[in-house]
Amino acid sequence: MTATYKKYTLDFKRPSGTSRGTLVKKETWFLILEENGRQGIGECGLLRGLSIDDVGDYQEKLQWTCENISLGKSKLWTLLKDFPSIQFGIEQAFLSIQSEDAFVLFPSNFTQKKHPIPINGLIWMGDEAFMLAQIQQKLQQSFSCIKMKIGAIDFDQEIAIIESIRRQYSKDQIELRVDANGAFAVNEAIEKLKVLAAFDIHSIEQPIKQGQYAAMEQLCKTSPLPIALDEELIGFFDYKAKEKLLQQIRPEYIILKPSLIGGYKGSEEWITIAEGLGIKWWITSALESNIGLNAIAQWTFTRNNNLPQGLGTGSLYTNNFESPLQVAKGNLYYNNNAFWKTKLIEELCI
Repeated sequence: MTATYKKYTLDFKRPSGTSRGTLVKKETWFLILEENGRQGIGECGLLRGLSIDDVGDYQEKLQWTCENISLGKSKLWTLLKDFPSIQFGIEQAFLSIQSEDAFVLFPSNFTQKKHPIPINGLIWMGDEAFMLAQIQQKLQQSFSCIKMKIGAIDFDQEIAIIESIRRQYSKDQIELRVDANGAFAVNEAIEKLKVLAAFDIHSIEQPIKQGQYAAMEQLCKTSPLPIALDEELIGFFDYKAKEKLLQQIRPEYIILKPSLIGGYKGSEEWITIAEGLGIKWWITSALESNIGLNAIAQWTFTRNNNLPQGLGTGSLYTNNFESPLQVAKGNLYYNNNAFWKTKLIEELCI
């Protein structure tokens, strides 16, 4: 078996705002395996400024992975514990080369019978007019769950937007999630959570920056609305350390981004621990291309989680890969009558 890697830059259709800045491009890397005329592909989805493996020798580690591909998936996964995005790329690539169809990693009713995955509609940060326009678009597309990025514009403006939604749609009509990406200061977080709670918010992701364990524990104890840990999970490699974190903080939810936490295996460890503690969870993409999104979605379906998942990011880019993934009526479908036929994938040797 031989392995190579290739870098690819995804271009956002429109600058997309978060509390950590505005995104216009996203780098990603593809791990490509070849053996006996077969090929497999996995995406190593790095998020600059957030991924724990956003380090200077990232490409050197990809090259090392290719040179040592004969060690196999399990051994490589263990040796690359500090590089969760590469761990995930390895898992995908080995499944891909072993599959009859390189892009069907988990055959199921999702890939074979077009059974959908419920997803949330994602609202990016921006000025008030832009955010309201996005909300109207998602409502017209029949989303019943909307996730708003908050924390970049004035909080009162954000509350006004949320209030306008609730004037038109009750919590039974629209489930509203908010994601602060760690934007709130510790000393102001509880008051902001109290304001948000008045609008029947389903949950808030990462209200304060990760790593403030005592403060997050206290917030989870006193918050009037459920808290979901997201960035807080990044950088935990040891099972016991993961268990200790959740035992201490006890959030209502955790959110799993496989590219950031060690792929399928790393995510499944978090799920096992969370379920043992009565903590609920859902799965979210980390702005991968459709190749990585496809790998996440197929696995997500096998987990039988009925909550809306965060898998609606495939339409963000001008130069994404054509795929069978389709969003309709607030769901993600795998249209098995469509194909991965695009020159972009051919350029990646697939």
